[in-house]
Parts: sequence; C-alpha cells; structure tokens
Amino acid sequence: MKRFITTLVAAASLVLVSACGSSDTGTTNSESANGGSASGELTKVTVGAIPIGDVAPLYLGKAKGFFEAEGIDLNIESTSGGAVSLPGVVSGSFDFAFVNIISLMIAQDQGLDVQYVTNGSTTTGVDPDNAAVLVLNDSPIKTVKDLSGKTVSSNQLKNIGDTAVRDAVDQGGGDGASLNFVEVAFQDALAALQNHQLDAALVLDPFLTQALESGEVRAVSWPYAEVDPNLDTGGYFTMKQTIKDKPELVASFQKAMNKSLEYAQEHTDEVRDIIGTYTKMDAATIQKITLPRFLVDFHRDADMKLGEAAVKYGTLSKAPNLDELLPAANE
Repeated sequence: MKRFITTLVAAASLVLVSACGSSDTGTTNSESANGGSASGELTKVTVGAIPIGDVAPLYLGKAKGFFEAEGIDLNIESTSGGAVSLPGVVSGSFDFAFVNIISLMIAQDQGLDVQYVTNGSTTTGVDPDNAAVLVLNDSPIKTVKDLSGKTVSSNQLKNIGDTAVRDAVDQGGGDGASLNFVEVAFQDALAALQNHQLDAALVLDPFLTQALESGEVRAVSWPYAEVDPNLDTGGYFTMKQTIKDKPELVASFQKAMNKSLEYAQEHTDEVRDIIGTYTKMDAATIQKITLPRFLVDFHRDADMKLGEAAVKYGTLSKAPNLDELLPAANE
C-alpha cells in the first residue's frame, strides 16, 4: 500500500510539471476562487475522465449545455484511470475527475484529503450487468462458488475488480480469499482464456459484450451486482481544500453533473449516441453494451459492504470513513 501512495505522489509531480507548461489549465490559474470571473464570463473547469460508458453523462451534460447554464466552460481530459486522475486532481491539473470507488477509498486510506462531489455510475443490480466473470464454455466452473482456488484475471490488482469478485465468491458459499488474481487488461482477457492461461476473467463492457458474442465464453458471476444491487462503482471527486476554498464552483459543478446524471438515466438512446463521440467503439457494439445506472444519490450501505470487503482482503487497512468520502448531502 505504501507503493500506491509513493507512485501517486511521483505521478502528481509529473502531472504538475506538465500542467505548468500548458496554457489550457483549470480554474486554479485563470479564474476566481469561487467559480466565476469578475466580468461574469464562464469559468473554465477541467475534468479528468476515463473514456468508458460510465462517464457518458459528463459528455452528454456538456452537449446539452447543463454546465454552461451553471457558468462552467467544461474541458474534459481523457485519462487511463485512477493512476492519472488521482495525481491530476492532487496536482491541480484537474479540478475534478472520475474514479472508481475503491481507488478513492485507497487514496483516503493513505491520507489523501479527497472527497466525492457527485455520483457517477451504479451497477444495474441484475443479470446482465456491465461487469462479469467469464469462463470458457467447456469449463468445469458452473457457479461463482466454483471459482474458489482458481486463477482469475482483473485489469488491476487490489482494486474494485478483485475485491468485488472475492466478495461475490464468499456470498456464493465459496472461499474468496483462495482466488489467485493476475493482472490482465480487459481487452486481452478473452485470448488469455482461450490460451488456458486463466480459469476465469473479470471483463467489463465493451469488451464483455464482444467476448460473449464470440460464442466461446459464458458468465458465471456478475460481481458488482452480487456485492450489492445498489453498489456505486464510480464518481467525480476533488480535494477537500477545493471544496473549502471554492464552494460556489463545487456547487455549480454538482448541480450540472446531477442534472446530467438524471438526464442520462432517462435518455439512454442519447447516452449511446454520445459514447460514440469519445470512444473508438463501433456503433453496433455501442447499441449492445449494458449501461450502468446513472443515479444522483450514493448508496451508503452498499458502498460500505465493498469497503469492508476491501479491508477483509487487505486492500484497505481500515473501513472507509464514508462521512468524509461522500458528499455532505448524502450523509
């Protein structure tokens, strides 16, 4: 775990150096502290977001003018995930960023003063979900319990994926601690299964849909939904200092983002259309993928279940403090 925070600090330093050399910075360098310029012009806000379906409301809200209506000139920077978004926010390169819930719990566990300001994505709570554990059709693994003692892949170790799978195995009557996890990118998981390098693989959409359509694999678990049908998987966060120093900016971002989430939940056709503008997914695949739910409110009990599982498996040193991690409105 010390390695996580050391890597984060080092990455933050690199991001900060890069940001200092860029003319397209966030509010830190160009706008007033509370989210609006003295002349009434739009405040530039930079948000880091991994280009996946979960962040579609952010892009949709920008296209619909929800952020502009709140005085925000929204700049979305594509990231590869928490390894970029966390140091980006710490360094001030990003005002806000999207990150999965375990990554932010880890950041809190390691002493970073971070907090979610809005929700981002929530599991569907049903079969199918947008995350599944896959096995080959001829595998002797029939249920989630059968994963006990097996080699399973996730795209990142000691994070949301392996934590959720271990917990799902425990809930299914197996031994989650007995799983051997190896790191394999989602897009490479099908090949690893075909080559018998793995017994099972955690895969998320769009790669999940593509793998299932190959006809060579089947799902034995929908782990996020099995942890809890209301599990929140990711959201938008910032530093607590930003919340303290720029309350009007944060309130404006929250209002625009929440409106975007509500709109996205009610207009899934538009969600699929907007995904095609910021990802390399083809139109046919976009129409088939399973979308998460886009809900404003966090689900404290469900999220605590995941946090407690992370403690059980050694990803966290102690249970997360959700009073400090989630927005005040959700306390």
